[in-house]
Amino acid sequence: MDGKLQEIKAKIGGNDDFFLIEQQYHHLYIVLIGLKSMIDLPKTTLIIKEYIENGFITNTPIEQHLDSLGENINLDSAKAISSILEGNLIVFVNPCSKFVKVNPISRSLTRSIESPTNENVLQGPLSSFNEDIITNIGLIRKQFVSENLQVTSFSIGDQHKTNLSVVYDKNQAEKSLVQRLMNQIKPNEKKELNNLQDLIKILGLPSWSIVFQFNTTENVQATGKALSKGKLVLLVDRMPFALIVPSTFWDMFTSENDRNYPYIIMVGIRVIRILGVLITLIMPGLYVALVSVNPEVLRIELALSVGQSREGVPYPALVEIIMLLIILELIMEASVRLPKSIGPTITMVGGIILGQAAVEAKLVSNLLIIILAATTIANSTVVGFQNSNSIRLFKYLIVLMASMFGILGILAGIFIICTYLASVKTFGIPFINLSSSKGEMNSG
Repeated sequence: MDGKLQEIKAKIGGNDDFFLIEQQYHHLYIVLIGLKSMIDLPKTTLIIKEYIENGFITNTPIEQHLDSLGENINLDSAKAISSILEGNLIVFVNPCSKFVKVNPISRSLTRSIESPTNENVLQGPLSSFNEDIITNIGLIRKQFVSENLQVTSFSIGDQHKTNLSVVYDKNQAEKSLVQRLMNQIKPNEKKELNNLQDLIKILGLPSWSIVFQFNTTENVQATGKALSKGKLVLLVDRMPFALIVPSTFWDMFTSENDRNYPYIIMVGIRVIRILGVLITLIMPGLYVALVSVNPEVLRIELALSVGQSREGVPYPALVEIIMLLIILELIMEASVRLPKSIGPTITMVGGIILGQAAVEAKLVSNLLIIILAATTIANSTVVGFQNSNSIRLFKYLIVLMASMFGILGILAGIFIICTYLASVKTFGIPFINLSSSKGEMNSG
């Protein structure tokens, strides 16, 4: 057996799904190498046999004939192993002792195109990305039909290879932004890419940033609109969503699905989202400030009503609200982790039974239950689950500031948050970037 074949067999031959099949057609000796778990071996073998026999009939060189099956390249053993692990079929041709990489008939390992599971689309295309990166690129090309669409792919990782593709519009995307992104990825191609934290390190973005510096979306329509705005789209193999770079402050309130409504309704929906963020940030802190620091701000009738609702509650307002906020966070985390058949039950038990029991036991006030329920609902109006997580964290800062300085602490907390957001940049582009691309203002 050839030394290169022995090297391949020594490295990955211990896998039960590995095959190395020797076949002879007339005077031609070939070896088929691959993985049964990724290749439909019977169908692939039959097609190769037909092509080789046709080659003998027409007196076509075998290398030229195999080239019609896929990419015909001379490979060393290391590249051959990498190609096998990617799901390709390697054909070893003798006596010329060369490797030929052939695209086989692959096993169906990916699901069909489905509707988004984490983003509700009321009016608009229902196609969503899946785990196969090639399929995702095809969905983008179908949505964004343009000769200016550029796809640049990288193979990330040393031990475990992961495909990463950068998609952008050559005319709309800033060349400096594209260049900065490419310069950041190329030196880090040896780093492993298994999750978004690994991607953040590869892109050189700050790991401790509270806000996400890229948006994630399952919606192909939203991805196409982002490309037309000059943004870059990152696709990672085995991840069923697209990453849009850079993320800006206005992305929290705008959704591409909004453009399927009349203009006035679209504006109204976005105003509701802005009000939702303000309610989420201010309401808990305002309760603490008015109850414990600045009760004189309230009218006497309202102050008496608030005082009556807290009658018998043994804890100060700060402890009361922090305790209930933590319980709400636990309920939300439990509803995400549990199966869908159990999640609604836990939410009902936590939201209704536990809340009612806490009020009757005089551990928290009635008013606080109303405020936190409104806060939780308002927090869900933000576009993107990752953005709602950032808002959830910011409200704790305002609660702490309000407990120390009252109304002034709320204003100081909002100022600190705005200052932080103004300092965030993604590849040189500020997070608070309110500039609009050409024609965007006219279309909403």
